[in-house]
Order: sequence, then C-alpha cells, then structure tokens
Amino acid sequence: MHENQLVNDCLRRHGGALLFMAPEWREDQRAVPCQIVDVFALQVVTGFTCDPHGKLLLEAHPSVAAGRSWSLAKAAQLARLDARPERWVVLQRNNRAWGMFWAGGGLHRCRQELLDTSQLPVLSSAIVPVTPEAVLRLVLNLEIEDTAPTATALQADDQPAVVGSSGVLKAVLLTSLAWLAVLAVTAAGFLGLLREQDRKLELLLERLPPPASDR
Repeated sequence: MHENQLVNDCLRRHGGALLFMAPEWREDQRAVPCQIVDVFALQVVTGFTCDPHGKLLLEAHPSVAAGRSWSLAKAAQLARLDARPERWVVLQRNNRAWGMFWAGGGLHRCRQELLDTSQLPVLSSAIVPVTPEAVLRLVLNLEIEDTAPTATALQADDQPAVVGSSGVLKAVLLTSLAWLAVLAVTAAGFLGLLREQDRKLELLLERLPPPASDR
C-alpha cells in the first residue's frame, strides 16, 4: 500500500508509548480521544484485566466499533504498562489520522517502528497480513467465512455451477467493499487537505491590494 509522505509526521512518542496522531497535532493538545491498536494482530483494545501476578493485560477485538476510546494520557499509560507494550499504538480518533493510518501506510510504518525498537523475533511471526479483506473486517466488523468447506459440501450434492458462481461473486463483492472502505478514509484525509488549502487561499486574497479601479 502506498505510504503518504506525511506519515512520519504522525509518529510521536508520549509516556513510553508510540502515538499515531494527525500531522497538525501539537504536544499541548492533550484533550483528544484515542484508541489503542494491536498493529500486529489487527485488533483494537476493548478493556483490560490483570493476570494472577497483577500484570496488566489489554483485551482486544478485531472490530474498530468494539474498541473503547481513552484520553491520550490514559491510552499511553495502558499501552506502556501492558505485559506486551511492543504490540500497541495509540491512534488518535481524528479523520485525518485515521485515514492515514489505515489507508496511507501508517499501519505498516508503525509495524516497522515497533519491530525496529523491540527486537523481539516473536513479533514477526505474529503479523497478520494487511489485505483489503482484513481491513474491511476490522473497520466494518464483517465475518469473512472460508468458502472451501461450503464448496465441498455443495459439490457432494452435485451443484458445482452454484459453488463457482457464488464463490467468485462473494470474493468480488468483499474485495470491492474493502477498497471502497479504504478509498472512503483516504478521501476524508484528502478533503481535509482541500479545506486547509481553501483557508490559505482566502487569507491570501484578503491580503492582496484592491484593483486600481476600486481605489
């Protein structure tokens, strides 16, 4: 997936946790809602428990809708104190940050950052591939079933034509929906950039001197 050039400006460190914020975010803007994302398993934190030794364990689910929102300070604290701090990224709940993370290469960049800093080989083996179907399931909470068992059962009933057509149509539909979701979050970030350019243009026009005929 293509990486937006502004992705590096989104990566920050706060309270020992890796943050992914909108490029225009400033250190003094602490009152922003955030989610905690397991970038290797593609899951979002829904809560936390403690193990028998009192160690914090974050609970995650493969659905953005199921994820909880936290303050920036609380999210950074939870990500740092978890028994597996190298898995988590604190993601700002902001349209631009969200779009750049899921569709602009931010997820891949965060994986690289954590792999480079943690030096734990177990992380590499735990990576879930970032495919359109995986992102769609995470964002829209769809259950994408394996069609192979269904195909086998239907073939036993001598209906191969139905299996082939339904399997292909389902794959095309899921892939199309996935890319539509990716395009939607990309468009959100792009529209934000356009609005910023409009504001700059308006300021520039206000500073221009009036035409000679108007003087």
